[in-house]
Amino acid sequence: MDNARRDALKGMLGGSAALVALAAGAGGVLAQEAKAAAPGGGSDFGRHEVAALPFDAGKLRGLSQQMISNHHGKNYAGAVKNLNKTEEDLAKIGRDSAPYLVAGLRRAELTYTNSVIYHEHYFANLGGDGKMSGRIEKLVGDLWGSKGKWEESFVTTGLSLGGGSGWTVLAYNFHTGELRNYWSDNHTTALAYGKPLLVLDMFEHAYQLDYGPNHTKYVEAFFENINWDEVNKRLEKAEAIAKLLKA
Repeated sequence: MDNARRDALKGMLGGSAALVALAAGAGGVLAQEAKAAAPGGGSDFGRHEVAALPFDAGKLRGLSQQMISNHHGKNYAGAVKNLNKTEEDLAKIGRDSAPYLVAGLRRAELTYTNSVIYHEHYFANLGGDGKMSGRIEKLVGDLWGSKGKWEESFVTTGLSLGGGSGWTVLAYNFHTGELRNYWSDNHTTALAYGKPLLVLDMFEHAYQLDYGPNHTKYVEAFFENINWDEVNKRLEKAEAIAKLLKA
């Protein structure tokens, strides 16, 4: 692997030297240690931790500190806890395990994994001033015809989930190489080959405390707090990964 690609992988994998070495096919001691430390299937298998809020929950506009704190500390933290327990149980299954048991655990694994991922993206794309800028602004304008048309598509998708359970996600589709707004029912309906760029939680727990059933007002408040710098960082990483995939 050349230095440029190694540096790119290092940036996309969070600067982890171990991950970069493994991705480069280094193997050896690092690979053996990773396998020994993770018999269940990953270095964080059953040991996921709750990520702290990346902003002051008391400074959001239209989203109360109590609602955000409850959402983060109960719903998201609960998903992390349940994912760990599910993975602990998965580590115990074997060839003789009942199929219904395996299927149930695998279903729970996907549910809690996606819940953790989406929640972490959701909280990380809050805390901004809501003013779209940078490459994401140009790209959605080019793809949808205008920033306003993209926003209409995203909002309409979000409102279709009002009173139910799900997510609205602006994602980079690695299969087509384009951005698209996706509707995600519950936690298990998601794009198979993509990177979330902007995530909107449309589960009732994300807005009921502040807005009751008025999910429209919640979506308006969400847009006032989007951290577009974070979205641009995700887009930059997605485009870099897409280039490596084509190489």
